Amino acid sequence: MLEKICQLAYEAGNAIMQVYDGQTPLDVMQKSDDSPVTAADLAAHGVIVSGLQALTPTIPVLSEEDPQSWEIRQHWQQYWLVDPLDGTKEFIKRNGEFTVNIALIEAGKPVLGVVYAPVLSVMYYAAEGKAWKEEDGHKMRIHVQDARPPLVVISRSHADSELEDYLKHLGDHQTTAIGSSLKFCLVAEGKAQLYPRFGPTNIWDTGAGHAVALAAGAHVNDWQGKPLDYAPRESFLNPGFRVSIY
Repeated sequence: MLEKICQLAYEAGNAIMQVYDGQTPLDVMQKSDDSPVTAADLAAHGVIVSGLQALTPTIPVLSEEDPQSWEIRQHWQQYWLVDPLDGTKEFIKRNGEFTVNIALIEAGKPVLGVVYAPVLSVMYYAAEGKAWKEEDGHKMRIHVQDARPPLVVISRSHADSELEDYLKHLGDHQTTAIGSSLKFCLVAEGKAQLYPRFGPTNIWDTGAGHAVALAAGAHVNDWQGKPLDYAPRESFLNPGFRVSIY
């Protein structure tokens, strides 16, 4: 199953790259929440949803580009959680820091996750408590790693005063900024030790990265210390959280 989902993410990445490379128009539009959506988001959504429906016809799909109503979702015990193009702002800026995110949720927990960054040609994936990174044809198991001072990874597009205040009181550390769910993956592969998030995110932003970080040994908890939960609820918004090796 994991191999097939990786292949699906790769195909979605190819659809995105056709837009990124200018083979099809970008067509930037604004959604009702003022976030941007492009032809690439919609092309990747089509590839992933049709692929998942063919692979697992009995498992429902929740995608950022087709958020199902609460009435439909409220009794789901298992579902696919998809962000066809995470980091649309990074895509529009053309900095390469965007990903395809696919996660399988069971009883509120992300049990399988794939994060693919097509420009960087890197794929992170996880299932059954194991996580891998594949780059340039090389596949390797990944695990969290301690480092002193810790490297804190922060969002490239979403700075806020709460984060600045948190970092001020953190003690000795270094920071690096990167877009999309790659922040989860930097912690998972041991390059960073902490990813604090105060600003709003939606469940499709975090599900796949959460699965990878968790399988690599990280903790993904809200600021009260409870694991992020994906059991169906009316709102798609996550609480603030931290991804940490500690």
